[in-house]
Amino acid sequence: MAVIEALIQKEENGTLSFGNYDLETKTKLSDFECNGDLYKIKTFKEITKLEKNGLFVYESVPGTVVHGMSATDKGIEFKVEAKEDAQITLELEAEKEYKVYIDGTNVGKMKTNLGGKLNLSVELSPSEEVSVKIVKL
Repeated sequence: MAVIEALIQKEENGTLSFGNYDLETKTKLSDFECNGDLYKIKTFKEITKLEKNGLFVYESVPGTVVHGMSATDKGIEFKVEAKEDAQITLELEAEKEYKVYIDGTNVGKMKTNLGGKLNLSVELSPSEEVSVKIVKL
């Protein structure tokens, strides 16, 4: 896959793709409308951050590209790529337990904190996508 030149885009299947880890300077795009929600993206080589209706959704350090992000009340799934391993933080439901799958492998259960944040590390290699699926228990 590749970086998202438009920074964020709605895919034909209704999912979102966003991010560009090739940018040298922080680039922002606000008020991107998708399914009645407004998104704001900040991305470059050091960080990628997504907000929905002013609330935190996703952050990665270093910057990543996310393909096909889909979120429901049961969880979230997407494919991610970057030049190197990434630390990803997601906003989910507070103090709930989730099962985490990376490239189809169950890597265990994780519990969100009081703020609903879930942190995970993903091993990444240039030009390779890794699928991430998080399911509420």
